[in-house]
Amino acid sequence: QVHLVESGGGLVQPGGSLTLSCETSGLTFWDYTVSWYRQILGKEREWVASKLYGGGPTDYTDSVKGRFTISRDDAKNTVNLQMNNLKPEDAAVYYCKTRGPFGGKAEYWGQGTQVTVSS
Repeated sequence: QVHLVESGGGLVQPGGSLTLSCETSGLTFWDYTVSWYRQILGKEREWVASKLYGGGPTDYTDSVKGRFTISRDDAKNTVNLQMNNLKPEDAAVYYCKTRGPFGGKAEYWGQGTQVTVSS
């Protein structure tokens, strides 16, 4: 059974930093593309960043380019999202997702972690 568990959310002031982590189990992590999404209450879930399986390239939504970094630790089956220079509009529930294996369509989601950006 596949499990994804996010952690690292919390309250941070504008301009601050947070690192989110997503620990996975039950799948061959190397074979899956990993992504982060976020959702504000009442709005659609928004894609934030992805890193392709097998050490492939990363991609980001425009609003976070230069501020967020997605990375994966394949030895620990974990994907991280380093968030710098946070803005109030970054506040949301952040979710990690895996998709695969390779070009497959099996998707798994975590339960989400809340990020609040406020002074």
